Amino acid sequence: MSKTEFSKVEQVFAQKTGAKSDNTNVPYITVENFPLLGFLTALRFIEWVSENPDGVISLPTGKTPEYFIEWTGYLLEKWNSKEGKQVRERYGLGNLKKPGFKNLRFVQIDEFYPISSAQHNSFCNYVKRFYINNFGLNPDKALLIDCEQIILPEGRHYSEVFPDFNIDLSLRYREPSNAAEQLQQKSIFTIDNWCSDYETQIRNMGGIGFFLGGIGPDGHIAFNTKGSDHHSNTRLTATNFETQAVAATDLGGIEISRNRLVITIGLETISYNPETVAIIIAAGEAKAPMVRDALEQSPSNLYPATALSKLKNARFYLTKGATSLLKDSVKAYYTSGEWTQEKTDRAVTDLCVRLDKYAHHLALEDLKEDSYCRLIPDLNENTVNSVIDSTIKKIEKGMSGEVNQVYYHTGPHHDDIMLGMLPHVHRLLRNETNKAHFSVLTSGFTAITNRFMVEALDDTKRFLDEGLIQMTEYPDFFEAGYRYKWDKDVYHYLIKVASGEPYELRRGLSHRIVRSIVDIYKVKSISELKDQINEILVVLRKSYDGEKNPEKVQKLKGMIREFEEERVWAYFGIQTKNVHHLRLGFYTGDIFTEHPNRSRDVQPVLTRLRETEPTVISLSLDPEGSGPDTHYKVLQVMAEAVRLWQKEKDLSNLRIWGYRNVWYRFHPAEANVIVPVSLNAMGVMKNAFSNCYLSQVDASFPSYQHDGKFSDLMQKIWVEQLKTIQYVLGKIYFYQHKSPRIRATHGLLFFKEMGTAEFLTYARQLEESMEGMVE
Repeated sequence: MSKTEFSKVEQVFAQKTGAKSDNTNVPYITVENFPLLGFLTALRFIEWVSENPDGVISLPTGKTPEYFIEWTGYLLEKWNSKEGKQVRERYGLGNLKKPGFKNLRFVQIDEFYPISSAQHNSFCNYVKRFYINNFGLNPDKALLIDCEQIILPEGRHYSEVFPDFNIDLSLRYREPSNAAEQLQQKSIFTIDNWCSDYETQIRNMGGIGFFLGGIGPDGHIAFNTKGSDHHSNTRLTATNFETQAVAATDLGGIEISRNRLVITIGLETISYNPETVAIIIAAGEAKAPMVRDALEQSPSNLYPATALSKLKNARFYLTKGATSLLKDSVKAYYTSGEWTQEKTDRAVTDLCVRLDKYAHHLALEDLKEDSYCRLIPDLNENTVNSVIDSTIKKIEKGMSGEVNQVYYHTGPHHDDIMLGMLPHVHRLLRNETNKAHFSVLTSGFTAITNRFMVEALDDTKRFLDEGLIQMTEYPDFFEAGYRYKWDKDVYHYLIKVASGEPYELRRGLSHRIVRSIVDIYKVKSISELKDQINEILVVLRKSYDGEKNPEKVQKLKGMIREFEEERVWAYFGIQTKNVHHLRLGFYTGDIFTEHPNRSRDVQPVLTRLRETEPTVISLSLDPEGSGPDTHYKVLQVMAEAVRLWQKEKDLSNLRIWGYRNVWYRFHPAEANVIVPVSLNAMGVMKNAFSNCYLSQVDASFPSYQHDGKFSDLMQKIWVEQLKTIQYVLGKIYFYQHKSPRIRATHGLLFFKEMGTAEFLTYARQLEESMEGMVE
């Protein structure tokens, strides 16, 4: 197969959705969304296995392969059914005999070191569960990275040699300073030898035949981070912050992942076999910069995936969002369909940024020389003014006041609404004719670390022992009293914020923890309460970092997050009755969360819509399911709830606000509302975040873009968005504007307002693209 030839499966997808091979280092195929990405990959994998029944495969871990695993299982299960045969016919595999997997040889890609393979968050454990067991692979033919099986000097266990799990790789090059370091140095060399042997075994099999992987935030493939040598082999190595931030979810926090090393196959391990089918999958606009660098940059250690350009069978399978920065996609955006003002806005804005030139300084010749501006219909001296006018209208819309509105703000996680919309929400709530409800659709317990929980419970025990939680002494507290005055908890907490008493904030949290424990565990006395706290502490202290907690502990963690959300909106006078905790059932804390369903997940949202009758709904607008997959699934739930509500009520005047925050950003041309953000508004957000989201202050699960709190990153994004708009309007527009609100602007918030029809059309396209896979 030459570099421009596709397999039968790939040919079908290329015809349906598009493929490119001429202008990039590696050919790529584009699909509509994340589930389709898994479908394409599963079909290609089965196609390859049928041709290579004794081949060597290497498959990824984490959330990236969720739909690949699901669709592979589905296709194999339905193989002989009418439905299965129709699918195969449609995708070029009609006469294919069901392949057997027993003779395949499996190579694990990477692993944290050290980590017990018994832990659910070890990649070795993942491989055994989702590939060896689910796919029916022969475990005797699997080459695994099992830390328990790497024998260290003197037969020591890694927990003895590295008691804090920190490994100092400088011992490879320096003299040990004591006996403990001597043993650690010997162990590091032993692990290095193990890695060399692992590499040899792979090469003795002829190398990897089928490799599937994702691409990390720094462009890493496997754990080959930015800067990795393209000739690298299997090795023990450190990672960078971007990789550690992503791994924090697996390991229970950045505090652990920051100090954990990894064992990874190298880039040359992947490319050793010149016939290797190496497929990289990526979804969503957040991955677009990494995809662009991988496919359009010259081979370089700065871009690990460029190492695959030497393989004739290398492919990238991508969603449309992931391709959005590729030259092919940018060109297609401008040359297909009718020309719109959005295209003009985008072309001129991007030109200003590229030339580092304000819009009012652009000459007509600048526009004519640009590949995309020259496509603007009736291009003339007034074209730039049309972009300026369009941008000003968006700002004016973001500044306009509203009255007699009912807002139903929704977020997949706690803090999503704040980060996405707070300055706008705050300003609109100043008009008391407006009413607001806030719904967080998931429990959010995964954002609470065991370390935070242990500290909070220790505080609670101490406050109980000192008699500082007086409500527990009321006669009816354990029968009914715990259910009352939850608003009082919030108010008293914020009083202590105002008076500057951090100790009292901890006590305020302990009050809510006590109420929650009584509610969850049904304890009937102070002594039972203390015993229950001790039992929870035993569970947490016995748990490994990142372990899935028991259901009741999950609920307790979730209720702490809910208390945090109540405190945030109480800053602005919102009572707890208007802060809704939906706890949708698909959110389970498993590696792969369940898919939403109508009765369990959509119905609670529909009920809230009926009760609140909003005139405006805000929601997180994630179209492709990259990043936190909860965003994508919540969007599905919201779309279905609105669709059902529309059958009962005229929604022609309903407005839907799609926001993005730290995970995704709008191009200013995409957004149709721009909200000025002042230093005061930034200060309000920073203060509220730090005082209310106590569990998030240490940023245990940070964005890969910023080593710190989400609120700090959000402020940075607002400032960057202002800088972009300043290219269009000029700085003078802001500091000499007649409006003090514009003069006080030091950041900008973007969002997209839609009508019901537009939102449901968009959602329906997503649904149909998924249904079209098997119909």
